[in-house]
Amino acid sequence: MKKTLYQMSIELTNKKWSSVLLKKFVQSRWSKKCIPSYMKIYEIDSNEIEHEISCYPTLHEFFTRRLKAGAREIQGENNQFVSPVDGTLAEAGRVTPNLMMKVKGKDYSIQGMLGSEKLAKKYMGGAFLVLYLSPANYHRIHSPIQGDVEKRWELGLHSYPVNHYGLKYGRETLSKNYRSITEIKHKGGDMLLVKVGAMFVNSIHYTNNHLHWNRGDEIGYFTFGSTVILFFENGTFHFNDELSVPTPIKMGQVIGQM
Repeated sequence: MKKTLYQMSIELTNKKWSSVLLKKFVQSRWSKKCIPSYMKIYEIDSNEIEHEISCYPTLHEFFTRRLKAGAREIQGENNQFVSPVDGTLAEAGRVTPNLMMKVKGKDYSIQGMLGSEKLAKKYMGGAFLVLYLSPANYHRIHSPIQGDVEKRWELGLHSYPVNHYGLKYGRETLSKNYRSITEIKHKGGDMLLVKVGAMFVNSIHYTNNHLHWNRGDEIGYFTFGSTVILFFENGTFHFNDELSVPTPIKMGQVIGQM
């Protein structure tokens, strides 16, 4: 019953028209008045923010804010992967032989998520990490490793919530939401950076069109809370044993090594 009610409420409130209305409000000057209460509710540290609060004309501009220089440190060495976002390391595991990944007790099809059986097989047996961003988090996305962009593509139309309840009760949220996928060739092999949208159709925007990325380079931002999933080829990634799951994580923090 709880699952059905959740799915019905999301179906009713997350169509194109409702997303457009919400988007118009957060990008309007009227939304500026919501910033102080937004900060209070989500306990956002004003000392990290690039500008004074009064400098943000809309809630959207505040939500996609940058941080002050030095607020995040890119840790480790060049052969180590860092978190591309602030958020929660919600899940870590291996892609199964039948091309599935398990998140919150649910199986997700890697083939469905990536849109290609051939590509899914390439990452069979490899590691995956799920990083969830709440509305409280800094929403810029950065490169987890130094490497070259091999290709980028988009899949999906609608975007449903990817919070705890969305993952638990949603219908294949991670593999059906709008998502933008980038394959990166690094020194040790290939990896995938999957950006999963939430609430708005096409809620992922790129700020970096270069084909070579360094560790920590900004590559884009989310316009609403969302999720990043990382996939690594089998034998190319060793998880940072100092991390537990789930755990809060900051952009630039070491998540593993080649």
